[in-house]
Amino acid sequence: MPEEDPWEYSLSIPNDPRAVTVCRRTLRLILTMHGLIRLADTAELLAAELVSNAVRHTKGPAALRVRWSAGVLRVGAWDASPEPPEPPEPPGVLGHVTDLERGRGLALVRACSDLWGWQPLARGGNRGKYVWCEVAAARCVSG
Repeated sequence: MPEEDPWEYSLSIPNDPRAVTVCRRTLRLILTMHGLIRLADTAELLAAELVSNAVRHTKGPAALRVRWSAGVLRVGAWDASPEPPEPPEPPGVLGHVTDLERGRGLALVRACSDLWGWQPLARGGNRGKYVWCEVAAARCVSG
């Protein structure tokens, strides 16, 4: 049975592609420990896309943030770049084979989550952004 009380985790990661795997495995463990394993496959996919973008498109550190509140799981990635994320490209508008990866991750996030967005952050002189998405637990109930 999933917990009703809200909780939140944050995992700081280096700018290293291997951090994506660490985040996926950590997220699965968190969800398992909180009785939310049914959300794990979707949440892992979303976290991998968000963290991968943070690592691939920035040069500094990043963080995975996971929050559970009122039956909604929010998965997000913070990175040190204040630049907005590449918007998801609609299918069929990419001009070159080299463009196929551009915007694919956020298009996947948009398709697999209930809600997504981003916000610039400035705290203690540090700038950056937070890109997040939400999945309602009711969406993943197996029948």
